Amino acid sequence: MTAAMPGAVLEIVRPHLPVAAVDHVARAVSRLQLDVVVVRPRRTKLGDHRPPRPPARAHRVTINADLNPWAFLTTLLHEVAHATTWERHAGRRRRLRPHGPEWRTEFSALLAPLVDARVFPEGLAVAVLRSLARPAAATCSDRGLLLALARYDQRRDDRVRVEDLADGAWFRIDGGHAFRAGRPVRTRRRCFEAGTGREYRVHGLLLVEPLAAPP
Repeated sequence: MTAAMPGAVLEIVRPHLPVAAVDHVARAVSRLQLDVVVVRPRRTKLGDHRPPRPPARAHRVTINADLNPWAFLTTLLHEVAHATTWERHAGRRRRLRPHGPEWRTEFSALLAPLVDARVFPEGLAVAVLRSLARPAAATCSDRGLLLALARYDQRRDDRVRVEDLADGAWFRIDGGHAFRAGRPVRTRRRCFEAGTGREYRVHGLLLVEPLAAPP
């Protein structure tokens, strides 16, 4: 699904958001020309942002469809912050770091009103505040915040997190593909696809189905 006008963007994201955050998101996206696409789950990222490419004028944001409402909200604002940073610092875009101080300022400005209005559940609000107080940490690698968001996932009893698997253990993701767990690399693990041996970096907090034997 995709949309460029603010009202159309809101209709795309509304079903995925906490109800209390909808008005805030509407104000945030109203200032931008924005395409939003809700996509099939990806192993390597929750969302991403691409700036306009002439002749197009709209920023493009994609977000995984399987995120719980709080993770969807935080990921959406994370990517919107990239768009507002790009717009606000037009004269020095090539010198901007992806999650540098300019982005942190924009992301904080988008999240702080939700914390002040007590939109986030209390435990999650604490994790958000801690994340915003750490200017060196990007949200996408902030394990404390990611773990707090993951607590709101719909979890089946037979699933475990990738970070809890033993080295060499086999697992299957929701899409049906099977992998062998390798060594951790920061917040992710090197994992190798059954059959092809192709390497993927899978986030440690992803919930997967453990397999008793190679597929």
